[in-house]
Parts: sequence; C-alpha cells; structure tokens
Amino acid sequence: MRKPRRGPDAAELAAARATTVPDVIGPGLTILFCGINPGLYSAWSGHHFARPGNRFWPALHAASLTPRLLRPAEQHLLLDLGLGVTNLVDRATARADELTAAELQAGGQALAAKLRAYRPRLLAVLGVTAYRKAFARPRARIGPQPPEDAIEGVPVWVLPNPSGLNAHWTTQGIAEELRRMCAAHGIEAGAPASHRTAQQTAASIPPRGGSA
Repeated sequence: MRKPRRGPDAAELAAARATTVPDVIGPGLTILFCGINPGLYSAWSGHHFARPGNRFWPALHAASLTPRLLRPAEQHLLLDLGLGVTNLVDRATARADELTAAELQAGGQALAAKLRAYRPRLLAVLGVTAYRKAFARPRARIGPQPPEDAIEGVPVWVLPNPSGLNAHWTTQGIAEELRRMCAAHGIEAGAPASHRTAQQTAASIPPRGGSA
C-alpha cells in the first residue's frame, strides 16, 4: 500500500524558488515577527515557518503566546492574538546565507515602510545576523535593541533564528527569550489584538499541496 505523501518532492522545492509567502499583517498588532526569508518548504506550502523541525510555532506555544500549538496552515489565527508575521526578503531560498547584503538592506527599507503603515507595538526580528546586515548594526546581539535603534518609532527585539539549522538554540531557549521580551514590554501572553480590522492577505490563499 502506498504511503500518503508528506511533503514536496525535489522538483516542487525547486519550483518554490519563484514563489513568496504573503504577510500575516494588519493594524493594531502587539508583536510583528519578522523572519529572514521563506525557506523552500515554506514557499511550497504557502505558510510561514512551515518546514518540519522549525521551532517558531512550538516556541510561541511554549511561551504561552498561543493557547495551543498552531499548525503553519493556521497562521491566520495569529491576528486574533495580536501577532503578525512578515519577512525581510520575499525571495525563497534553501538557506538564508544565499541572500545578498543588498537584498537584506532593501528588505530593511521595505520593513520600515510596513512599520509606518501598520504601527505594531513591537518588532521581533528572528535572526541576529540578518538584522545586523539589514540595518547596519554590526554589534547587535540577541535581545532588546537600544531605544535609538527603534525603526519608525517601533522598538526592536532580536530573537534567535528558529530554523532547525540553528543548533545553538532549543525550543525552550527561544520560548524563554520570548517570555523575557513580553515581560520587558508588559505584554500579556495570549492577549487579543486591540483592533480586529486587519487585512490578512494570506487567509484567502489556499495551501499548495496540502497541509504543511
């Protein structure tokens, strides 16, 4: 008996390089999470942090930012919790180190424009190396960034990259950093968004190839 297919094949992953993952974003967010760029698995599925082994979703739940462990295909539910997701660079790659410095810098400018438009309470960037390159902050470290480094008036907290390729951080370690971030900014875990008028561009796009 043929086993059910669980993920994309090599050809589908290769084709995913030409696709992007729409933002989960809207006004009134408490935290806007910013990844580096979509991996090929995420681009294939149409969902953020979709590759098995990525620790973003488990860490959110472990930090009590979601009431249960959400699947990547449920990313639209984040908006009701005051959370959103975007990326520095839209282009999907197998590894983040395939991105050029110019792409990251342009992504930083695009992110600043999103912050002007949506005004989240806090920006959480998932990846310190990408943050350093995008915003010319070579000495940045994981944790809160100085007030003078706020982007469009939005304070910044740099979190570890949750990719399974980042062996230095466990799910619990990332969750602890999330809890520290929330405590520092007086954010109540699981609190709903202050406004529910968000435009969720990804919600109307069905996943390709089944659930992530």
